[in-house]
Amino acid sequence: MGAFSRAASAPRSVKAVTSGLALVGAAALVLAGCSTGGTTEPTTAPAGDLTFKIGTALPQTGNLAFLGPPENAGVEYAVAEVNDAGKGITIDYTLGDSGDTDNKAYETEIPRLLGEGVTAIIGAASSGTSLQFIDQVVGADVIQFSPANTSAAFTTYDDKGLYFRTAPSDVLQGQVLGNLIAEDGAATLGMIVLNDSYGTGLAEFTTEAFEAAGGTVVAAPTYNTGDTNFSAQISEVLAAAPDAIALITFAEVKQMIPELVAAGYPADKLYLVDGNLANFADDFPAGTLTGAKGTYPAVDPATITAFRTAVEEFWVAEGNPALTDFTYAPESYDAVIVLALAALAAGSTDGPAVAAKLQEVSGGTGDGEKCTTFAECADIINGGGVADYDGVSSPITFNEVGDPTEAAIGIFQYGEDNNNTFVRLG
Repeated sequence: MGAFSRAASAPRSVKAVTSGLALVGAAALVLAGCSTGGTTEPTTAPAGDLTFKIGTALPQTGNLAFLGPPENAGVEYAVAEVNDAGKGITIDYTLGDSGDTDNKAYETEIPRLLGEGVTAIIGAASSGTSLQFIDQVVGADVIQFSPANTSAAFTTYDDKGLYFRTAPSDVLQGQVLGNLIAEDGAATLGMIVLNDSYGTGLAEFTTEAFEAAGGTVVAAPTYNTGDTNFSAQISEVLAAAPDAIALITFAEVKQMIPELVAAGYPADKLYLVDGNLANFADDFPAGTLTGAKGTYPAVDPATITAFRTAVEEFWVAEGNPALTDFTYAPESYDAVIVLALAALAAGSTDGPAVAAKLQEVSGGTGDGEKCTTFAECADIINGGGVADYDGVSSPITFNEVGDPTEAAIGIFQYGEDNNNTFVRLG
């Protein structure tokens, strides 16, 4: 699809997140109070002529397939920007599919991408899926970079310094979700939880926050990827008569919600998360989800209107259907931009060399000069300076383990049309 071949790259995972709030402007993110450095006058002269082979292992199939379009749109828009800028680096991009731990598309896709010589792979979206192939990727000295992995397991993972992520750890989302449920007046909470690193981790952090606020978790049955019947889990949760139910799942939520609503559980007591917070206008009768809430890493959509418009126009112009949501599109875009800037700064596209520069170009080290677009940052690097990129998704600012140190969690609410709208930052 489109004018260029599509591929996946493996970024080093972005680790633990602090509660700093990222404010993103229409075309750029502006972070107040950040230092600038570098005295060299930027120039448009390229530092070299690099070809950076990047692949994607994002979900085209499986239980997170709804995230594929916005994530791939963000990646491909960034690739086009880098290639059009003419700053001394060109991305040779190949599209790949992560699938999930049930269909295991990654078992053939990752070897294919590595065989094609990529030195960075972007993906997977699912933490549990990423854990299935991270050793294979970093063992080949290739960067794995996820725009959506949120499991806290990656913060301490032995990744050879080659895993990064632009999504925050679920330590933060769990805190926001647990506090939100308590603030809404619930004293007891039931959960249905995907039994993988993502699901159990987010459930743990949600429980900690909810109990710290004085609440009690009364039921938390789990299920496995590939399961198709959730009646036992639903019955267990309903039998506990909780004031609220959190569905920490992926696409399986489409089966759970009708069963819960048919049993008389009120929609406005349901809470969704980043793994399932989609728009369901075409899936359920009007009013099914009215009042339900959910959380996912996000900035206020009003602050990135220009970005969303540009990504949508690009994606449709490439022959794709219009996007139904933009979940993790900013994080996917930023992953490509920081990878390209790191390669430019390193003067190399080798995985370890690029990885060694990712913290610097994000502002985690080096006291660099603030910039908010690829072209602006590339000019600083080509001029001999140090660039500090502030992204669309957040200032990013990788710490020493590749986690972003600033992020925000958005709170969303469903209307009569079963689509969600932004309410506030948590």
